[in-house]
Amino acid sequence: MATVDLNLLPTFVAVAKAQSFSGAARQLRVPKSSVSRAIAALEETMGVRLVHRTTRQVALSTAGAALFERVAPLLSALSDSVVELPEREEEPSGVLRITATVDLGATVLADLVARFVQRYPAIQLELRLTSTVLDLVQEGIDVALRITNRPLADSSLYAKRLGPVELSLFGSPEYLARRGTPRSAADLSAHDWVRFASLDPIVLDGPNGKVRIKPRGSVQCDDMWFARAAVCAGLGLALLPTFLAESEIDHGRLVPVLPKLSMRSGVLWFVCPVARHLPRKVAAFRDFLLEALAKKPLAPRL
Repeated sequence: MATVDLNLLPTFVAVAKAQSFSGAARQLRVPKSSVSRAIAALEETMGVRLVHRTTRQVALSTAGAALFERVAPLLSALSDSVVELPEREEEPSGVLRITATVDLGATVLADLVARFVQRYPAIQLELRLTSTVLDLVQEGIDVALRITNRPLADSSLYAKRLGPVELSLFGSPEYLARRGTPRSAADLSAHDWVRFASLDPIVLDGPNGKVRIKPRGSVQCDDMWFARAAVCAGLGLALLPTFLAESEIDHGRLVPVLPKLSMRSGVLWFVCPVARHLPRKVAAFRDFLLEALAKKPLAPRL
């Protein structure tokens, strides 16, 4: 027997249940001729007559009854399984896997995630906080939150802009008391800096245009967490993301320096693998972030 085209089986089951070609055609919303051709093709493939046709009714043959008994429950179970998938439910649900950098995850995402799971209790979140850019498909990641100053060129990814990210100048109260608080951009070259490896020289935007600074200092790093801790310890000035400095300002461990000067470090993007329709859980998280960050941007004016 040749390989059976499984696409023909739902038509056969519909004919068996309706006991007529016309009834099956109405149920499937196809022409009666399409139903007739499907049954004929199935019978030819199987090499056996499945239905007996009369002018008024269709009756199953012995072989047709045996096929119906085996196939109908399987098709019904398959249909139920698809309908009951979590992503097809009205409320978003299922496991949502997210990746972001450690600093963004701990300072921004922790609070947002707590509020998100309160709104959508049927969603379980798994977070991978790392500076490594993960392959979303290979790693099974649903969403990546990425900060970059370049447009995302990968056509296999869906990307939504969430908002700008800025770096501003900060120092500790102890350091500023010891060395003095800069009053203008010209004062900055006389200060010690906690230098970030990729920011040398530093070019800041100010009300009078761009300001170029060559930072000096005995400490250089490649991690914003360390830079924040070093500045809080009094080692010097540093450029930090405003979202990373906010809590330290509230606790009196950091002080903004020349707040009219800043650097646009990039844009926070919501990134996920391209799909014809975003899963409900992914769309819900995207919309939640857009709503939350519209109320409290990552780059507020200090």
